[in-house]
Amino acid sequence: MDIILTRTIGLLGVAILVAIIARRLRLPYTVGLVITGIGLAIARLQTGAMLTHEFIFDLLLPPLLFEAALSMHWNELRRDMLSILTLSTLGVVISAGFVATGMVYFLNWPLTPALVFSVLIAATDPIAVIAMFKDTGIKGRLRLLVESESLFNDGVAAVLFALVLTWGANSESMTAGAVTRVLVLMAGGGILVGLACGGAAIALAGRTSDYLVETTVTAVAAYGSFLLAEHFHFSGVLATVAAGLLMGNLGVLRESEEQVLSSSGRTFVVAFWNFAAFIANSLVFLLIGLSVANIPFEGLGATALLSTIGLVLVGRALTVYPLCLLLRHSTWAIPTKEQHILWWGGLRGALALALALALPPNFDHRNEILIAVFGVVVFSVVVQGLTMPWLLRRLGFLPVTDSG
Repeated sequence: MDIILTRTIGLLGVAILVAIIARRLRLPYTVGLVITGIGLAIARLQTGAMLTHEFIFDLLLPPLLFEAALSMHWNELRRDMLSILTLSTLGVVISAGFVATGMVYFLNWPLTPALVFSVLIAATDPIAVIAMFKDTGIKGRLRLLVESESLFNDGVAAVLFALVLTWGANSESMTAGAVTRVLVLMAGGGILVGLACGGAAIALAGRTSDYLVETTVTAVAAYGSFLLAEHFHFSGVLATVAAGLLMGNLGVLRESEEQVLSSSGRTFVVAFWNFAAFIANSLVFLLIGLSVANIPFEGLGATALLSTIGLVLVGRALTVYPLCLLLRHSTWAIPTKEQHILWWGGLRGALALALALALPPNFDHRNEILIAVFGVVVFSVVVQGLTMPWLLRRLGFLPVTDSG
């Protein structure tokens, strides 16, 4: 226990230094963390840190999802719900289908591993996306579109990932009806669990004016909804997002006279989850860098890795531009400049790694999938993340004198 605590404090100390330096150099904080992690690994410093599926999924993902959902106004979300749902559902399917086809025909992967990789890499990761927009300070509709799409397609990708694994193991018995039942059960069950946990937490928080108790209730709702949904094989991601949206709009963001949370409770809850998100972000991106240096990229090959990155980028483009074209004459139309941000800002991160790490050790092409996922994630966070402030300035979303 002492060793774990010492290592965690050491990593947080490194993260603090990176945050200070990145702020002075006006570089994205997440990029600095990944590069620092790679540097520490190359220097052979023994941190003892391990990036595992359980660490990401059970410890880091719930607070990041909950914090993002907690700050989203339902009225704003409802106005763009059609475009968000279109991108996060049909978009994930289009992207995954294109990437899987490319992996099969260009890289000669078997169908099942190609489908598994394409599904887990199809969704933009909320951890990476939300961190990027906090770094740049972007707000308004653009931020809402990018963050909300990443939250929802995160859940869609996790559901499809479980479905593809089930199909791979029972392909002969998986009928269209069975696939539909699994999708409805996982997605619907997750949302219902989230709403139930969020509703119970609101009812409980309304019985006290102690801001510490109120904040504790939100923490129980965030982790409890995720773990309960996963226990019943529902979508934990959608459960936590649903709980966060409900508690945010009926508690933290509610401006009516009949407040569920006390005034001090609302202020402290927001500050607490900002802090929790900062800690989780710091750990996950630093650990990604530490893990990357130990990945045998030569096992996939430079040509195959670059081809995979290209397929993922083209797949994301096929998600954004054609679907936005369908909405161009509606009230949900998305300007071309914002489409460019949706495409290049579709970062991949910890969720894809967590899903890849969850694959059974004997799964066909498991090592190749891990190498490809790490390669795409590093390119996404470092290259796309590093150039994102420049693109935002170029398109007029940031002042020319602001480096993000």
